[in-house]
Amino acid sequence: MYNHKTFLAIIPARSGSKGIRDKNIKNLNGKPLMAYTIEACKKSNIFDEIIVSTDTLEYANIAQSYGANVPFLRPKCFATDQAATCDVILHVLKEMQKQGELFDYFMLLQPTSPLRNEQHIKESLNVLFDTNADSVISICKVEHPMNLNVKIEENGRINVLFPANIQARRQEVSQEYRINGAMYLSSTEFFLSHASFYGGRTFSLIMSPYHSIDIDDEFQFKLAEYVMKEYDS
Repeated sequence: MYNHKTFLAIIPARSGSKGIRDKNIKNLNGKPLMAYTIEACKKSNIFDEIIVSTDTLEYANIAQSYGANVPFLRPKCFATDQAATCDVILHVLKEMQKQGELFDYFMLLQPTSPLRNEQHIKESLNVLFDTNADSVISICKVEHPMNLNVKIEENGRINVLFPANIQARRQEVSQEYRINGAMYLSSTEFFLSHASFYGGRTFSLIMSPYHSIDIDDEFQFKLAEYVMKEYDS
């Protein structure tokens, strides 16, 4: 319990990833990728329960060895490439309710963000209580503004998306941000009613590009591996 409220951590870690085989348990500097997120949750001393949502016993055993709980396996229908994260969250919340476990808030923490740490988790709760938010989502600065985005036709021809602003100087464009995928914090009541983190009082926690590395392919995995060795040693 934190600030007289109960908190659940949900860590989605299905098997069968295509970009990197068994990405969520791939060894990253001596630990399975998911271990960094589990450890950040434990170090934060925020959560009443840390649940890993996975579809295999192998992943479940690894998660439990690092201190997470896996009270049930994720159904195969929620473990495909097409499965929506919303459905995974709702499955966990409803299964926990069946077991008599009700939480005021929950946080979705994807294991592909290994540089997000316990301090970021605590900071997101500060935002939650300071703003009376329904949800808090982590974001980071966009390296290049949207006015530089283009579409490419099949023959390679460029179509400018924002022709009126394509020539704008960097100083003339306001700072933009993107969702970095590291943390999604929400009131359980709000999410069960809306099946979304958006649409209510949604606030942000700004994270640095360094801490916002999100692993989806081999390059990003190698990048995370390098920066962790270089700056966290």
